[in-house]
Amino acid sequence: EDFYYRKLLVYQHSMVLLEDVYKLTKIFPQQESHGLTNQIQRAAVSIPSNIAEGMGRFSIKDRIRFIDISNGSLMEVMCQLEIAQRLGYISEEELQYQETQIATISKMILGLRNKLEDKIKQ
Repeated sequence: EDFYYRKLLVYQHSMVLLEDVYKLTKIFPQQESHGLTNQIQRAAVSIPSNIAEGMGRFSIKDRIRFIDISNGSLMEVMCQLEIAQRLGYISEEELQYQETQIATISKMILGLRNKLEDKIKQ
């Protein structure tokens, strides 16, 4: 089926995180529009984008490489949310909520990566 990556829970969860990031950054100060706001939005977009691109690759090693990039972007979003909280742009509660979501996505990415690694070993 075309676009089967859409059925992956990790993709679906990363799309929810993307929506959350865009909602959160709407309240960031205007002076951040070319700084933190832009950076965190780009990193959030990169997560599901790289999952989709990776799953579109025929080589398992290529798929893993894009999954790794997706995980790196996920960690970048986590860092940037911490920065936003330290600067007073989001609350500690919001940071904790997003951290829980990010931890879940990270575990899913690792699970997908392990599944792909198992295919290489077979």
